[in-house]
Amino acid sequence: RGGSLTMAVATVNLRAVTSWVGIARLFAIVLSCIAFSLVASTRDFGGPYGTWCMFTWCFCFAVTLLVVVLELLELYPKLPLSWDDFTSAFSMLAALMVFTTSVVFPSTFISSPCSGSKCVRQAVATTFSCLCFLAYALEVGLTRAKPGDISSFLSTVPGLLKVFEAYVACLIFSLLDAYSSEAGLQWCVAVYSICFIITLLIIIFTIGRCLTYIPCPLEKMLVGYNALALAMYLTATILWPLYSFRGKSRPNSCGRNCWWNKHLGITFLTIFNLIAYLVDLVYSTKMVFIRAPP
Repeated sequence: RGGSLTMAVATVNLRAVTSWVGIARLFAIVLSCIAFSLVASTRDFGGPYGTWCMFTWCFCFAVTLLVVVLELLELYPKLPLSWDDFTSAFSMLAALMVFTTSVVFPSTFISSPCSGSKCVRQAVATTFSCLCFLAYALEVGLTRAKPGDISSFLSTVPGLLKVFEAYVACLIFSLLDAYSSEAGLQWCVAVYSICFIITLLIIIFTIGRCLTYIPCPLEKMLVGYNALALAMYLTATILWPLYSFRGKSRPNSCGRNCWWNKHLGITFLTIFNLIAYLVDLVYSTKMVFIRAPP
């Protein structure tokens, strides 16, 4: 078999490290390792934001390394999951996580003007983190399914959008530390929670090859869910800023953990997910009802 070296105990698939996808993964491994090593050397990554950044780099490094090893030794077929769906979902998730970290880390830990070896190492770590994001984005682009190919759902545009929608919902939850008991805001939290749970279940069931057991047309069910989620997020897009900022002004001393900034962030993230569900609905409808000519 071309590209493979047969050994006594295992088969080594060299394409796992020589293909464009494999090279992108190797770059992501090296870049994420350099990023968290540089930040660790500064001993300044305390607090929730620093912990998140270090977790992101370490998590992406470990899982990507595991993916490369499993493909190199051709052990992934033994796993009870859809490997293509798993790798597509992870590369999209890693790209989003590293992008967020590349924005959060410098804005939190790098002060201006930047001077001293500590600041230089933090700036270099940020640069490598940005390059790591590009490596994962390249992998997403290389593994994205071609138009008409639905063999791997999470590598299609609707599948990648599912990962995006779930991740944005997680960001919303991270900002929901305090909100009033008004019915409008409670409805918004219910919207975020319901849509997140259903989207996450779709991702898990797809990776676990469980969607085939659903006794109804899956594609049409996804179109119906996307339409419902779009309508729910439309109400949240209107109600969240209405009930959050009505009769309230921005505090004079509004720092990083100010409720105003967090609620404003939730407003924009809600709009992002609204757009994502709209695009998801359009693509899903096109895949189900508009068949390409043979």
